[in-house]
Amino acid sequence: MNDPAYSETIAAVATAPGRGAVGILRLSGPAAFSIAESLAGSLPAPRLATLRTFRGKDGAAIDQGLLLAFPAPNSYTGENVVELQGHGGPVLLDLLLRCACAHGARIARPGEFSERAFLNGRLDLVQAEAIADLINASTRQAAQAAHRSLEGELSRHVAALLEELTQLRVYVEGALDFSDEDVDWLADERLRGGLARLCQHLQTLLAQADQGRRLREGLVVALAGQPNVGKSTLLNCLSGNDSAIVTEIPGTTRDLLREVIDVDGLPVTVVDTAGLRDSEDPVERIGIERAWDAARRADLLLFMVEDPRGITAADRGLLKKLAGADRPTVVVRNKCDLSGGVPGRSDGPTGVELRLSAHTGAGLDLLKSEIRAAAGLESGGEGLFSARARDTSTRCAVHWHSLSTRAGGSAKAQPRNWPRRNCAWPSKRWARSPARSRRTTCWKRSSVSFVLASRRPSLVGASFPLNQPAGGYGLPRATGAVESAIGRRRGPAVWCATAP
Repeated sequence: MNDPAYSETIAAVATAPGRGAVGILRLSGPAAFSIAESLAGSLPAPRLATLRTFRGKDGAAIDQGLLLAFPAPNSYTGENVVELQGHGGPVLLDLLLRCACAHGARIARPGEFSERAFLNGRLDLVQAEAIADLINASTRQAAQAAHRSLEGELSRHVAALLEELTQLRVYVEGALDFSDEDVDWLADERLRGGLARLCQHLQTLLAQADQGRRLREGLVVALAGQPNVGKSTLLNCLSGNDSAIVTEIPGTTRDLLREVIDVDGLPVTVVDTAGLRDSEDPVERIGIERAWDAARRADLLLFMVEDPRGITAADRGLLKKLAGADRPTVVVRNKCDLSGGVPGRSDGPTGVELRLSAHTGAGLDLLKSEIRAAAGLESGGEGLFSARARDTSTRCAVHWHSLSTRAGGSAKAQPRNWPRRNCAWPSKRWARSPARSRRTTCWKRSSVSFVLASRRPSLVGASFPLNQPAGGYGLPRATGAVESAIGRRRGPAVWCATAP
């Protein structure tokens, strides 16, 4: 790190704001040890907690606690790190922080300790983000998924994919070097088999990342339907509290009411809405408009009907109006305790139907299973890890085009996400594609397109989000004759396979 800002020593209170039994002041940087000696005397042996008296610049005692030293590079940030663990009073911690700044430290920016750990190679970007996910986890499974990412599980999966990708790149580049021979190296089934395996591994990784992201972000579930079908009763049943007022008067609920619950490890925000009907009451009409908006924005819609009446024509009309949104809808046939029906799940003409009783709680376990299934969490969540939406939307830095048997394609058959700027649709023969950029060369055959692009970020873009300087945007460079050929013909390059 050549930036002068990173040659400074930073200090910050590491414990949460407020009063507590223990409060920690953390120092990191080249002067961390000298500042700690000014505050607490001689340093103990590395990673050995020692009782010390913390003193101000005038020598007056401020507090008494433990002093720990972590020499570089074996510390969280990779720099010299010191922790002063004293009592958790805000005034005491503020005094210690002021004294540390008086001796030459500066107050750290939010996240700067983790930033330095990343820049010093102690963490990669996924692990750095997993720290925030672990701190903000709202359920046990979300915390476990974040911890797996912090341990580097997602990074190891991505590294393994990149290694497989590099091996295929070496094979393809070698085949291109011998393209004048009669042997069709690129027709080898090993190449197609390797691509198929890599595609399968990538799809598995994406599924796990999507599920882990859902554990972190949670699910928004909206309760909608006509008045008095039991929406507020179901909200109270799910939350375990009398959050919503329940009466026999239609239109009791006039505004959105939200409750955050834990559905077997999945954080779920349940939104109770006003009954959908035509109303002359201006206040109720505002609530109904908000109900429509909440139903359209939800990740999962629970459309409630009364089981004794069944799905009426009015219900079908409401379902038709709600059908345009891109989210699953489950019809909940409530009040089965009055109809005598048995709680259960079935596939009806309108989709998945659940029969339950919000009043007695019968069939509630089926509803929770359906909510988890809508989030893609039918399994127990083992092996999941946290990932940001950016990571999954960029397909873990490698985009694959499906391995179809089609020999060629037309413009009409192109997927809507095909990156037309950097490559063309595959054709029947291997050849250079028309030049769409002076810095991009594309070889193509069948349904797989291989792109050699310069390392300019303007060309590579979001396809390579990982910072791996040795590999150029996360892709290890080829070695030997292949690397020499790349350098001889086109200069420094990286390779990727693109897909919708």
